[in-house]
Order: sequence, then C-alpha cells, then structure tokens
Amino acid sequence: MPVLASRTKTFTDSVIRRMTRVSLKYDAINLSQGFPDWEPPQPLRQRLAEVAAAGPHQYSITWGAENFRQALAQKQEHFTGLAVNPATEIVTTCGGTEAMMTAVMSVTEPGDKVVVFSPFYENYGADAILCGAEPVYVPLKPPTYDFDVDVLEAAFRQHPKALILCNPSNPSGKVFTRQELQVIADLAEKYDVWVITDEVYEHIVYAPYQHIYFATLPRMWERTISCGSLSKTYSITGWRLGYVIAPAAVIEVARKVHDFLTVGAAAPLQEAAVVGLQFGDEYYEELKAHYTKRRTLLLNGLRDIGLLFTEPQGAYYVMVDISEFGYASDMEFCEVLAEKVGVGAVPGSAFFHEDINSYMRLHFAKNEDTLQAALERLSDIYKKIPRQTR
Repeated sequence: MPVLASRTKTFTDSVIRRMTRVSLKYDAINLSQGFPDWEPPQPLRQRLAEVAAAGPHQYSITWGAENFRQALAQKQEHFTGLAVNPATEIVTTCGGTEAMMTAVMSVTEPGDKVVVFSPFYENYGADAILCGAEPVYVPLKPPTYDFDVDVLEAAFRQHPKALILCNPSNPSGKVFTRQELQVIADLAEKYDVWVITDEVYEHIVYAPYQHIYFATLPRMWERTISCGSLSKTYSITGWRLGYVIAPAAVIEVARKVHDFLTVGAAAPLQEAAVVGLQFGDEYYEELKAHYTKRRTLLLNGLRDIGLLFTEPQGAYYVMVDISEFGYASDMEFCEVLAEKVGVGAVPGSAFFHEDINSYMRLHFAKNEDTLQAALERLSDIYKKIPRQTR
C-alpha cells in the first residue's frame, strides 16, 4: 500500500465530536458538543419552508449570494461601525470552520508560523498544520486566562505570519479587554503580522463585559481577517453558513481558496438566512438574556454541588476544575463521567497545548429542563466517581 500523508499524524480526530459519540453510547446528557436543543427563530424556519418550495436550488455565486452578502454587510456595519463592501470584502463559506481554514490558507506558506493562544478551539492548530505552517502556542493561564505580554512578544519575535484570536473565547469563555487587544494590535503592527479573528460568539457576551471587534482598533482593518458564522447567533449550527470579512486584496485570494475547497455555501440556506441577518437590535438583546439565564442556572448549580470553575465572560462554555478527583487522564475522567454520572463533557486537554489534564468543558446551550436534569445527575458526582490516588 502506498504511504499515507503525514500531515495529520500530530493530531487526533475531533475530541469534541468524539465525546458526542461517547454521550450517545451511555445515553448521557450531551454537554460536550456545543449545539442547542431548541429550534431556530420562527421567521428563519418559515422562510426556509418557502425557499424549499420556490428555490433557489442551484449554485449561488461562488463567494456568496448577493442578497446574503448585502444583508451581512449591513449587519456588520451596524455593530462595528465599519463600512464593509459586499461586492469585494466578503466571502461566504461553509461554516466558520471553512472560514478559518480559508483565512489561514490565504496568508500562510509552508514553513510559516502561526501564533495560537492556548487553550484553543481544537481546529486552530490543525488548520495551521494542514497548511504546512507551524503553530506557536502562547498560554492563557487559568483560572483567569490572562496572557503574559513578554511571552506573547517572544512568540512574535519568531516572525509568525499570523495570529489566531478567538474572542469571545472557546473554550475558556474569556472576553479580551480593550487593553489586551491593543497589546496584540501593537505587536501585530510592530512585527507585521496578520490577525485572524474567530468571532462566532460576538453576540453572546455577559454584563458587564463587552465584545470589541479587533478590526475596529486603529490601523487594524488593514491587517485583520475577520471570520464569523451564523451558527451560534441564530441557533442554526447545521446550516453551515460562515463568512470571511477582510480588505479587498485579502478577499480576492480567499475567494480562490474557498472556490476550490467547497465551491460555495448552500444556496437555499443563504436565501433563508437573510431574514435573520435583518433582525433588529431586540433580537440580540433577547439572545443575550436567553444565554445569561442558562449561564446563571448552570453556574449556580455547579456552585451548589461544590465544583470549581471559571465564570465565563462570553460564549456558552464553562471550564470546570476536576483536579480534586486525581485522574491522570481527563479523557478517562470524562468517559467515566458519561458512563457513571450520565453527563457528557469534553476533556480540557483537547484544548491545551500544555500538558494539562485538570479541566473539563461543559456547555449550556440547552433548554433549562435539560440543564436542570444534568445538574441533578452531577449532584451525585462525588458518590459515583471516587477520587484516584496518583
């Protein structure tokens, strides 16, 4: 048999999706893979039903249907204050996953370096490696997930081509402050580095924290490649609609990459999603209230049980400290959790470059009764999972 490509040998399959399979195996409540268990907004579903009958059902323009890009540009201008040209500064992708891959492929060459904050969403390191680039990891130190400026600059001194910034952050729930973002901006300008942002949780931020779009910082539009998705904002993770927004010269390259990766995002779903992009401010306020309520429910429950965690500032994940149970492998712990307690979680080591096995990630994009049922099961965690002696 011919030799297989070696580019994937340093990473596994998705641990997040693996834990969904583990949850199914043990009939556990799945708080691992982050998708909601409620329906998308009714106007989106109604429009999708209309599109199913009337179309479009054939290819849209490769880089996105014109009305979709126009609606997206108007929405982003409303929230960022940046005038985005829908004709030259947007490419529509098959989800935020393809958006990130397109962005990394558009700016890196084999042998380039890419700075990645750790913990990180598991795709980032893989994206760089699949492009032949080398990830350079900079720790976000738990439990506050702050970074050391000197360590970050040491990474920049390695002359990376790009830095990947997830804000609000998955998995930590960190929302970067303006001061932190300005530090990154100053270093990006000093060392002439692209900043690729993943802002899929832009509208899921908890008071008093605020999301600041990196591209809005002084002189950062020119070097920022903003990636986003409709999945989380409109509860349509299965629709796989994402986008890249950047200066025209970047998008010209990104469109070529996107064209040969996927040709284009689904035309009927783009058409149906336009109605969501045109929602007013009240929708986003309701979304924030919706997730704030679930966050409060889960965190209060974890606190009552006695589990330690870092309170998320944004997104819909919470990192729970499991070090007291004494497991050398957090993967083993999460498998035992699913089997014995009946709750699915993601082992924190899936997100850390460092050898850290003391966290699990839970998500709270679930109905309140689902979260309450998960908490009832977790209330027996100390009875059903005995502490290990290392």
